[in-house]
Amino acid sequence: MARVTIPAGMALGYDEAGEGAATPIVFLHGVGSDKSVWQPQLNHFGRERRTIALDYPGYGDSDPAPEGLSRDGYASAILSAMSELRVERAHICGLSLGGVVGIAMHAAAADRIASLILADTFALHPDGRAIYDRSLAASDDLRAMAESRVDVLLAQPADPAVRAAVVETMARIDPAAYRTGAEAVWLADQREHADAIRVPTLVLCGAEDRVTPPVLSRELAHRIPGAQYEPIERAGHLTNFERPNEFNTLVGAFIRGVDSRSG
Repeated sequence: MARVTIPAGMALGYDEAGEGAATPIVFLHGVGSDKSVWQPQLNHFGRERRTIALDYPGYGDSDPAPEGLSRDGYASAILSAMSELRVERAHICGLSLGGVVGIAMHAAAADRIASLILADTFALHPDGRAIYDRSLAASDDLRAMAESRVDVLLAQPADPAVRAAVVETMARIDPAAYRTGAEAVWLADQREHADAIRVPTLVLCGAEDRVTPPVLSRELAHRIPGAQYEPIERAGHLTNFERPNEFNTLVGAFIRGVDSRSG
């Protein structure tokens, strides 16, 4: 178990692979998962560059989150962890809540963001309040929630191994951390922050995503000057885990292009 302690006094869990001179890539998970869902990306991108997947406060191997932590608090914690890990600038890839946090990180420290990869996320979710209320009502039993939600999260028919992994990952989240994460993602209004993004941005979305449907990703891409939008066929909300090869190919081509232009 690897952990990094940030100046706020809490430790965040992380997994890491790879090394080299190429710009590192940092992966940020969604509200119902943890850093473990990025293992296919650690295996792939670790062959060419430093690759890090982080837990938010309260998730995975991290210390409990302080009361009242917001999406901006998540962003600050990730930026601090990057500093402690000697990553001054990175490509930031976030899925769902991770995309919301990535946008907040850019608002806080744009000079530290080489590019953004925003997967299955949004600037403002029109049904966010209703999703948040349902999440809170079910958050005392996350295994039951996972069993009831997994077939909505994944494109059907889902791979049984992927389905089982998603349930187990969600079931082990601390309910208090989940409630904090749910508020951070579903009540987010990042429209002004998205409008201000001026780094290269790739927006990805599963073509069968029923949680954050493609129309929201296309709207997000439209807000960001020069953003590239790519759908991932036969994927639902968890594109990196459902279709890792397609996800990795799109992200790899994008960040190599950014690196070549900035080099």
